[in-house]
Amino acid sequence: MKKFVLAGLVSTLLVACGTSVPLNDVPVEDATARAVGADAGAGAAGSGVQGSGVAPVDLGRAADQAPAPADSRLVYFDYDSFVIKPEFQAVVAAHARFLRAQPNRKVAIEGHTDERGGREYNLALGQKRAEAVRDALAILGVTAGQMEAVSFGKEKPVVVGAEEAAFAKNRRAEIRYP
Repeated sequence: MKKFVLAGLVSTLLVACGTSVPLNDVPVEDATARAVGADAGAGAAGSGVQGSGVAPVDLGRAADQAPAPADSRLVYFDYDSFVIKPEFQAVVAAHARFLRAQPNRKVAIEGHTDERGGREYNLALGQKRAEAVRDALAILGVTAGQMEAVSFGKEKPVVVGAEEAAFAKNRRAEIRYP
């Protein structure tokens, strides 16, 4: 009798967990294809989603047009954050173009924090900042073998001081070429 009850419970559970949604139907619409099709009629194919506020990234620039990465090697972050701010996305894109043009070149991305917080917390936050820049470079086509992300936490401040201006300069990721 126990076996019949157990079998009934298992079959009820399996039926309850089932779905009637077909798994081969994709419920997500590809807005990019629709936007490119709409832009093609306007003569601006591939310019991105119109009216979205997202600027297109030109990955097709020639390698000889890639700016030297010495122009800017710093990406600054907000307090307690590892999100790359929009004003530094051009810096990351310039380094991505440079590294794609030179696939044998290596880069080290160093994450730093201000002096607030404990040593372990700041090492972890610095690592997340370095990895955020590394991940952004990877999205833009840089191979994983070219990049290394390392954290220095609060150990290497660029500006010494206990005011917000000093803290802001120390919350950074540095892109270094060996």
